[in-house]
Order: sequence, then structure tokens, then C-alpha cells
Amino acid sequence: MRYFSPMASIERLESHLGALSGAVLGYSGGVDSAVLAVVGARALGPARFLAVLGRSASYPEVQWRTAVELAGRFAVPLLEVDTDELADPEYVANPLNRCFFCKSELWRVLGAVAADRGFEFLLDGTNTDDLNEHRPGAAAGAARRVHSPFVELGWTKADVREAARGLGLPTWDAPAAPCLSSRIRFGLPVTAERLRQVELAEDLVRACGVTGDVRVRHLGDRARVEVLPAERALVEACWEEVRGRLQALGFADAELDPRGYRRGSLLPIASTPDGR
Repeated sequence: MRYFSPMASIERLESHLGALSGAVLGYSGGVDSAVLAVVGARALGPARFLAVLGRSASYPEVQWRTAVELAGRFAVPLLEVDTDELADPEYVANPLNRCFFCKSELWRVLGAVAADRGFEFLLDGTNTDDLNEHRPGAAAGAARRVHSPFVELGWTKADVREAARGLGLPTWDAPAAPCLSSRIRFGLPVTAERLRQVELAEDLVRACGVTGDVRVRHLGDRARVEVLPAERALVEACWEEVRGRLQALGFADAELDPRGYRRGSLLPIASTPDGR
């Protein structure tokens, strides 16, 4: 069994980041970027470190509040900037490599911030587990020479969560929260209206008491709700109300997926018009 010592690893990460001349971190408030933000601020100080939060219609409001609160609590220097991926027709078209266009816009904006501050390095929260997933946005980071400290140190997602717990981060066990566009069926154009539908829809599901992973897949005229099997009963208990309110948001119908939450569940149906 692999032995993990959170504090020793945090010290190693702090040393790793402290060797940088100056860095801008792509910060979302998720556990990966949160660990880098807290340790980076400690290792480099405000003169050499800045966490930058890119805001757009694809970034959930609830995640923004969490990110800002965490930065304030742990004295992380924070800058909020607007990103405009919705102005890119290639992003809007929602191809399988949609994330490439989103990340290209993010790193373009953050690269300008780094240049303005005279900081040499751009950082992201990619960990080694991420390398085995469908992540076309990684190519955009590579093009901008973005560094991934967790990959460089060989950290898995479990390592990141243990470090977050060691640091006292309240989000150490929070579920993953990718951008809202990841819920929209590939080939279905990404619009601000559809992103808002998804955001409000997931708020409805969470209101049933769900605390784990939630995805409302936007299939065009239909919504497909995915939750973990252990929390399915919570949604079943209020399903008729949820379904009615999803219809009020503009979906013709909605289904509670019996297969439950699955990462990347839209990938196999990318070319199927009805999302099945």
C-alpha cells in the first residue's frame, strides 16, 4: 500500500513552488487549484504569486462564491478577469475538442496578466489522474507552456485531497465541478441560455439534499439527470417537482438516469442526435 504523508508532501510542494521566480495560477476554487493557491501564496508571497479566476457564463455562481471565500480565508492574492470563449465560433459549435478553445482563451488572458506582472510561470491544477482522461484543453496549456506542479511531483487526485485536508481546506472532499459547458451534448451549440439552464437545473437537484456529484446533461429538448446511486432516492422523492421545474426552465422533458453519474457520459453519444 502506498504511504502518504500530507504534511511532508505539502512541504515538498511548497519547496517546488518556492523555487519559481513568479507565477500566475489558473484558479477555479476546485480542490486542485485551491491547494496550489494556498501553498503558492505561502511559498511565494503576494510579490511573486497571483491566483487568477476567469469568469464567464460557463463558470457556476456557486463555485465563484466558494473560490472567493476560500481565497479570502487563506490570504491568497486574487484577481478576477473576464474570459470571452462564447465569442469564439469554434467553441460555440461544441466539438469534441471544445475544451481546447475554452482553455486557449483562458490562457491567452492569464498570459497577458503574467506578462503585465513580469511573472514567468503559468500554473494549472492538473494531477496525474487527469492524464488518463479526455482533456483536449491540455493541448492549449501545452501551447502556452503552462506548468502542472502536481504532475511534476507525481501527485494523484487522492494525494491532492489528502493535502487539502492537511491544509484545513473545507472543500477537500468536494465533488469535481467542471465548467457548465461540459454538460451540453457535443454538437449542440453552447449558448449563455443553455449554460444558465444547466446551472439552475443542477441547483434544483441539489435542493433535494444531494451533496455528491450531480450532472444535468443538456440534450437539446431534454434534460438527463445523473446522481450517485447512493443519493438517487433523494431525487426520486422529489422527482415530480424537479421534473416540472426543469420543464419550466425550457426542457420539453427530463429523465433521471438509472445508470447514475458517470464521468464523460456524453462522449459515447457525441454523434447521436437524440443523446441516447
